[in-house]
Parts: sequence; structure tokens; C-alpha cells
Amino acid sequence: MANLLTPTAVFKALADETRARLMLLIAREGELCVCELTCALGESQPKISRHLAQLRTCGLLADRRQGQWVHYRLHPELPDWVHSVLNCALDANQGWLTADVTRLDAMGGRPERAATCC
Repeated sequence: MANLLTPTAVFKALADETRARLMLLIAREGELCVCELTCALGESQPKISRHLAQLRTCGLLADRRQGQWVHYRLHPELPDWVHSVLNCALDANQGWLTADVTRLDAMGGRPERAATCC
């Protein structure tokens, strides 16, 4: 995995605003399901799923299925430098995510990690 995640690949994946917001929210929360990400970003499910698939394909995210729901987390084998980049970006840009975090926090029926979603 470390060989696949070159700086060019990581920064190219994060160059899209939607993918950057998804990555930072997941880094902040630890794990989020598609329905939570759709609510937080205020975007359609197909758009969010397409961006998540791109992030998973390049090795930044891992997913797990729970019934019909798919939950995303940072890939467990991410190199330390990628974690550092994400943590630095998250720490320095809390305001950029304020609206997303507000929508996520206001979402009714958020799933417990061991329960089914929505």
C-alpha cells in the first residue's frame, strides 16, 4: 500500500473539494456511513458514493458492510505521513467543515456503530 500512495496520488485524490471534505470528516469521526456523509455534505447519494469509491480505489479508505449499509474509515494501512497530512489539514481547517459538522450533528437517527443505519 505504501508504494501506491505517493504524494501525487494522495494530493490528486484530495484535490477535489467533495473528496477532501469526505476524508476530513471521516478522519474527524473515525467511521461514517454513506447516509451520514450524504447528510453532512448535503449532496446526493450517487455523488457521494462515486467519490467514496474513488477514495477507496486509490487506497485512502476502507469500507465494511453492515446489512445494506456501507461504513467508511481511513484505510488501516495508511502510512504515517498521510495521517499527518490529514490531521494537520483537519486541525487547521475546522471552520471549513463547520456547516458539514453542524448538519451531521443535527442528523436524526444516526446509526450506532453496531446498529443498522437510518
